Amino acid sequence: MPDWDTVWINANLATMTSNGAPYGAIRDAAIATQGDRIVWTGPMAEIPGKPDLIADEVVDLAGKWITPGLVDCHTHLVFGGSRAGEFEQRLQGVSYEEISRAGGGIVSTMTATREATEDDLVTAGLPRLSNLICGGVTTVEIKSGYGLETAAEMKQLTAARALGKKLPVGVQTTFLGAHALPPEFGGRQREYIDLVIEEMLPAVAASGSADAVDAFCESIGFTTAETEAVFEAAQKFNLPVKLHAEQLSDQGGAALAARFGALSADHLEFISEDGVRAMAAAGTVAVLLPGAYYTLRETQLPPVDLFRKHNVPIAIASDFNPGSSPIPSLLLMLNMSCTLFRMTPEEALAGATRHAANALGLEADRGTLAVGKRADLAIWNINQPAELAYWAGYNPLHTLVHDGAVVDFNTQLIAPGLAA
Repeated sequence: MPDWDTVWINANLATMTSNGAPYGAIRDAAIATQGDRIVWTGPMAEIPGKPDLIADEVVDLAGKWITPGLVDCHTHLVFGGSRAGEFEQRLQGVSYEEISRAGGGIVSTMTATREATEDDLVTAGLPRLSNLICGGVTTVEIKSGYGLETAAEMKQLTAARALGKKLPVGVQTTFLGAHALPPEFGGRQREYIDLVIEEMLPAVAASGSADAVDAFCESIGFTTAETEAVFEAAQKFNLPVKLHAEQLSDQGGAALAARFGALSADHLEFISEDGVRAMAAAGTVAVLLPGAYYTLRETQLPPVDLFRKHNVPIAIASDFNPGSSPIPSLLLMLNMSCTLFRMTPEEALAGATRHAANALGLEADRGTLAVGKRADLAIWNINQPAELAYWAGYNPLHTLVHDGAVVDFNTQLIAPGLAA
C-alpha cells in the first residue's frame, strides 16, 4: 500500500500534459504528494486504496480545479525607484525610445538601483514577489540589468536569491549585464561589452549567482555582434542564454539566439518568419510579454500564427519591471494574451505552466501535473480552466502548494503592494 503525505481528492486536474484531453484534464480525480514530489495522479476510481489509509492527510476539494503552480519566466522584479513620471510622459505622446535616448528608461532605474543597498532591494522586492505568489506563481525568474556595473549587478542577483529564501517560491536568476549602456560609457559601447565579458560574467559565474545569461539586442540596446560576443562568453561558463529580441525592430536577434541554442527569445513583435523557423529548429521557446505591449501601447502584434505554424512553444510572462510593464500579475497576462494576442485560454495557461518551465530549462521538474514533478499545485475556485484567462482583475486562487507544503498567506508573505 502507498504511504503518501497528502492526497487531494474529488478534484479536477488540468495536468497540462498531452493526454489527449483539452488542458490535459482529468475530471473527478485525485493527486498525491510525498515530500516535495507528485507521486500519483488519476481518476478517483483508480486510487490504490482508501485515501485515509494510504495518506497522512486527505483533503476533499469538492470539485475545485488544480493546475500546476504558475511559472513567471521573465521578470525584472529587483530594482530601485519608480518610473511613474515616464508613464505620464508616454501618455503625453513621448515614445519609450525617446525617453530612453534622453537618459530615462533603464538608465533612470540604474541610478536608483545603484544607490539602493541589498537590504533595500530585498525589502522592496518582498511585496512585489508576494503579489505574484498570491496569484498562483510558484516559480519566478528574476533578471539583473539595472546595475550596469559589476558590484551593482551582483547586488541585484544576490537580492533575488535572498527573496527565494524568504518566500515560498522557486527563484531562477538571470544575468542581464548587457541591458543598456551606462552613462559613463557614453560613446564606448564596445568597451562596455568588454567589461561585461571580461569582468562581470566571470564574477557572476564564480559566485554561482545566475542560472542563465540574457541581453537586449535592439536598436536602442546592443547589436547582434555584441550580443554574440556575450553569448560566446556565457558558453565558456556553461551558462544557458536567452534574449530580448525583436521588440522594437527586427535585428535578427531571434535567429542569433537560436544559433546558440537559447532557452528562449522574448518579446518578438517584429520577428520574421526566418527567425521563427530558426527558433523552431533550435527548440527555443517564444516568450510573449503582453504587459509591455499594453503599457507601451504598441501596435505591432507578435506573429502568433507563425509560432503555431512552425510549432514553436509559446510562453507567457509578466515582464514585471518599473518602466514598460509595472504589472505584478501573471493571471492578468493570461487575459491579455487572449484579448490582445488572440491566443486561446488553453494556449495561455500552457504558456504560464508547461512552456514557461521549458523557457527556464525546468521542464523536467515542473510545469505539469505528473508523477515525479515538483509538488507545486495551484488550486482554484473555478468551474472550468478557461476562467483563469477569462477573469481580469479577479483572483480565484483557493490554495497554493509549493514543494509539497501549503502556503500560509497570512504568515509567509508580505502584504502585496508596490511600495518599498
